[in-house]
Amino acid sequence: MEHAGVSMVRDGTILLGSGLVFVLVFRRLGLGATLGFLVAGAIVGPQLLGLVGDAESKLGFAELGITLLLFIVGLELSPQRLWRLKEDIFGLGLIQVVACGFVLAAILALAARFSLAAALAVGMPLALSSTAQVLPMLQSAGRLRTPFGERAFSILLFQDLSIIPMITIIAAMSRNPAEVGGPSGWLLGLYTVVAIGGLVAAGRFILRPLFRLIGNLGEREMFVFAALFTVIAAAAVMEFLGLSTALGAFVAGVMLADSPYRHELEADVEPFRAILLGLFFLAVGMMLNLGAIAERPVFVVAMAAALIATKAGIITLLGLVFRMGWRQALALGLLLSQGGEFGFVLLAQAQNALLIAPDAASLFGAIITLSMATTPFLMMFTRRFREEPIAVSDGRDGPRADGANAIIVGYGRFGQTVGQMLMTQDIPVTLIDTDIEMIDIAAEFGSKVYYGDGTRLDLLRQAGAADAELILFCMDGDQLSPEQLEAVHEAFPNAALYVRAFDRRALVKLKPGPARAVVREVLESAVRMARLAMGGLGIAPAEIDRAEQMYRARDKERLRIQVEAGDIRAARAMVVEQHPWGGGERP
Repeated sequence: MEHAGVSMVRDGTILLGSGLVFVLVFRRLGLGATLGFLVAGAIVGPQLLGLVGDAESKLGFAELGITLLLFIVGLELSPQRLWRLKEDIFGLGLIQVVACGFVLAAILALAARFSLAAALAVGMPLALSSTAQVLPMLQSAGRLRTPFGERAFSILLFQDLSIIPMITIIAAMSRNPAEVGGPSGWLLGLYTVVAIGGLVAAGRFILRPLFRLIGNLGEREMFVFAALFTVIAAAAVMEFLGLSTALGAFVAGVMLADSPYRHELEADVEPFRAILLGLFFLAVGMMLNLGAIAERPVFVVAMAAALIATKAGIITLLGLVFRMGWRQALALGLLLSQGGEFGFVLLAQAQNALLIAPDAASLFGAIITLSMATTPFLMMFTRRFREEPIAVSDGRDGPRADGANAIIVGYGRFGQTVGQMLMTQDIPVTLIDTDIEMIDIAAEFGSKVYYGDGTRLDLLRQAGAADAELILFCMDGDQLSPEQLEAVHEAFPNAALYVRAFDRRALVKLKPGPARAVVREVLESAVRMARLAMGGLGIAPAEIDRAEQMYRARDKERLRIQVEAGDIRAARAMVVEQHPWGGGERP
């Protein structure tokens, strides 16, 4: 037992260390993290250095990363976004998967002499692209929420959804005798419908009340536990019924996509997804059969080239049909020309179904890996003629409506006024608060408020802060420190920051920071009351205006001195004091 524990620690150290080194190097070279993980796994695995073994068990554990990835994809599918992108998702995405899958299957059947079932079992996985590789590339380029980025996202989303019917098709074609006694196709379909219905009901009547209870308790750690429990329990239900665990995770995400806890869940699950997905690619790299590749290098290179050319050509043509400019269509085709991580999962399914041999699974795993390695180079080499016109025509479109042009943190009395005024100008607003009761009340009035601590960088990032033009901190009390404000500015430099200050002391503390403006929460209402009071005493409007101007000028100068000194006690002599006139001439 002790030896197994030591081996696990040693293997973990080697895998994480090699992954860290290679990802840093490949990121530095502009080649992406995915390729770094694959190369690291191949080098430390049994095929080369042999420092780490038992890749199969590590792959089984790391496949949780795929499950968590689909959960996060499900969380992205709010009804509004699905409706707005429906043409691209269910039109462009569907045609791409079907066209690429059948063309690649035909190439395998004619050129490689595959049987029809084997060609289809391999052609379908090759039609999928790498969500884990493409989305970070779009995000780092600042194009994820542009029209181009959303087209790419729509295709990737449909590809992720399509793995469920693909797994079902492979199961229906299975030649494995162990699966002969399994449920028939129509019964499997019935199980799927019942399971999805049960998960949706559980989400509405169990999970939402559970997350509401956790939110009321204010236990953030319990959110992490509950999120992981939701994913794994949904996957376990599907596995028990003989269905796809990925489908269970996806449905779990969809049923919480429109809940107030979406951003908090994404922020809590994201670190686990990133780590496990990295381990998944490391394990895939370890399992590459380099000997089989060395025996047929021409086949691997030729098939990788055929895969890239076929997908790039079909996607480019589809882009033109869907009214994209030819440069954008070509960029989309090149960006999605590689194989993807779900291809490894489907190839393993095809191998278990005895549709392809283990050596064939290794060869096509290598083909997918090689195609993924080419994407950064293709995008680099074609950048000049591909992106120059795009910068003029496409770059000004900016974020779409469901991206947060403004994020308001704190939706109490103050935040509600700010938010409603912004909404009168049709400015897209994302609202974040930690008060569950207030969130429920806001929902009754048609406002969607997300649960979470809006001072956390990871939650702000999930809420769309990277694309936001405004971030407005409207929380009650003195909850924001200068260090937190500086961290938000460094993480999201393109967003203008506005802060509600609880009092003068908070304003002096925050004023030297990066905020565009710091507003005292009661200043304007107090000035307004003073004006009304003086008017009630019969003072002339001109005198009231003069009194306000005098107060504001004196207050501004006093505040300047206090900010420079960093001391609330500075400039005390400038405070307007009460004069001992007993009702005679007023000051």
